[in-house]
Amino acid sequence: MNEKYKILFDPIKIGPVTSKNRFYQVPHCTGMGWQRPNMLASMREIKAEGGWGVVNTEYCSIHPSSDDLPHSYAALWDKTDIKAHQLMTSKVHNHGALAGVELWYSGANASSQYTRLSPLDVNSRPNLKGLPFQSRKMDKQDFKDLRKWFRQAAIRAREAEFDIIYAYANHSYLLHNFQRSDINDRDDSYGGDTQGRSKFLKEVIEILKEEAGNKMAVAIRFSPDEDNQKNSNETLDFFNEVSEMPDLWDLTPSNWDIELGSSRFTDEGDNLKFINHIKKITSKPVVAVGRFTSVDAMVSIIKKKLVDIIGAARPSIADPFLPKKIEEDRLEDIRECIGCNICYTGDQLGVPIRCTQNPTMGEEWRRGWHPEVLPPKKTNDSILVIGCGPSGLEVAHALGKRNYTVIAAEEKNTTGGRVVLESKLPSLNEWIRVKDYREQQFLKLSNVEIFLNSKMYLKDILESEAEHIVFATGSKWRSDGFGRTNTHPIKELNNNINVFNPDDIMKGNLPSGEVVVFDDDYYYLAPIMSEMLQKKGCNVTYITTSSVVCEFGNYTSEQYNYQRSLINSGVKLIFSQNIISYNDKELKLSCMYSDKISTIRTNALVMITSRSPNDKLYYELVNENDKINKFKSIKRIGDCLAPATIASAIYDGRKYAMEFEDEFSENYLYKRDSNLNI
Repeated sequence: MNEKYKILFDPIKIGPVTSKNRFYQVPHCTGMGWQRPNMLASMREIKAEGGWGVVNTEYCSIHPSSDDLPHSYAALWDKTDIKAHQLMTSKVHNHGALAGVELWYSGANASSQYTRLSPLDVNSRPNLKGLPFQSRKMDKQDFKDLRKWFRQAAIRAREAEFDIIYAYANHSYLLHNFQRSDINDRDDSYGGDTQGRSKFLKEVIEILKEEAGNKMAVAIRFSPDEDNQKNSNETLDFFNEVSEMPDLWDLTPSNWDIELGSSRFTDEGDNLKFINHIKKITSKPVVAVGRFTSVDAMVSIIKKKLVDIIGAARPSIADPFLPKKIEEDRLEDIRECIGCNICYTGDQLGVPIRCTQNPTMGEEWRRGWHPEVLPPKKTNDSILVIGCGPSGLEVAHALGKRNYTVIAAEEKNTTGGRVVLESKLPSLNEWIRVKDYREQQFLKLSNVEIFLNSKMYLKDILESEAEHIVFATGSKWRSDGFGRTNTHPIKELNNNINVFNPDDIMKGNLPSGEVVVFDDDYYYLAPIMSEMLQKKGCNVTYITTSSVVCEFGNYTSEQYNYQRSLINSGVKLIFSQNIISYNDKELKLSCMYSDKISTIRTNALVMITSRSPNDKLYYELVNENDKINKFKSIKRIGDCLAPATIASAIYDGRKYAMEFEDEFSENYLYKRDSNLNI
């Protein structure tokens, strides 16, 4: 171990338990929850195996009236939940890590659509996710019930052999709402001044401490930066009421879009400026996240006594073995988080978590994938990979680690494909880590050869001695309007020299003057390119068939930031409009909700709608191989097969590599997890 990183591996006492090091996987959503206990346990086990001192669950409901489906959550409602959690705690303990559970009651932030029970809250408040439901105001019996539910959940957590139990007191959930004077309008002993508003949290902490005894530590998740405009010291006053009660403070900013901010909008460590004053107030250990990937930064913030423990969610997802690689002085092997937030989409869409950098995330149980250990090769067959974008890089990397002989041909003078182009766009520079990590791994794989400036033609492939051919040739953006809204190309766009697509923009072929960016893609490229062109002197109008900017950003916690950014940069926004035609300088639009037609004058049109797979050469080879039967297999992967996210392309590359010569690969499709398995 490098001596300067030794401080990261010093044990630290957290109440009655001790973490073996300063690496702490904070509670984070997984899209698994109580519905998929085996997937959850296997995923958390990999974190423990990778060296994390503490591994936590996601938010864990203490009662059926705290139900957030379709967003998956853990639960401690009854004895069956104890058994499910023991799957996780036993696996975590096997690797010397502590297991934590985040006890949670929703309040108005969830509407209990599954259990159909009205959630309790400080008052009767509308659901914060926009659903047409309200919470019910707590009465005296409700306070008794909640205290009982917290106690029962703590007892079940102890029986499930957890080492740390939380009270979740931020992110606009119940315990947080008691804190805020702008929400807590109660006129009983649980409202009013700081002592009244902190009363219920104190009661919950005392209950948890009683049941924890000398077996479990008690942690509080808290946001210390949310000050009421009428009293700038309100949050600080509240914190002083409870600062010494728990065994650990898990601190986050109150703004979810900052805590979970993507690399497009927040930098590593940005969270610290919202919480760094707390360590001066409490004697208890403090853990905080900041999407930390720099080991030197981790050491620095501990030495500066800003925190005691390095919290991580996304970095632990991108590389579950981050602590072990630091301990073994293998920094070059760390898969650094790129901050794209694709991991968060699992929770938002109600499906298991995934990761751009780590394609094994979420597949530990179902497919048996491990981020560091790959099965050995079964034959001496060799593979030719055509294209070295994200999918091609990953398939060559994973096949190489299985010890297959791999030759990869890339027509450009660098690997990376779309990652190279997109990482040059404003604030997406961290995305180049996708390419950098895999190129670094190739330095250790003598069985993998990469040939640049090597455009392949049919005759070249036919002369190859490889037994298997993999096409990872990517895709190209269309300019003709075909997309989710227009099922056929827009004829009136044909042969217009003032029509551009994202490939043009990323290659430096930029429009000027009045520019319309048409977004039928609903993700990050249209807003990024709109803002970029605006800052380069164009007068940009962003037009979309959607009703918001970057609709898919609702699932990555970016939509608000993208729309705000365009407004602040001066881009004009037009929603719910489709293109009919573009002739000369007149763009004709149709309303998505009526027959209304409008026109707008523009010098150029940037179409961001859909992509076409680069699969012509694939079909040529398949047709020729049908005649000569030369190759054992010919496959497409990534965008060449089905254009999607970078995460999907990398996953497809890993999937090919893992299922190569695996006669059981079809079985994984039918392996489903549920509580019935425990």
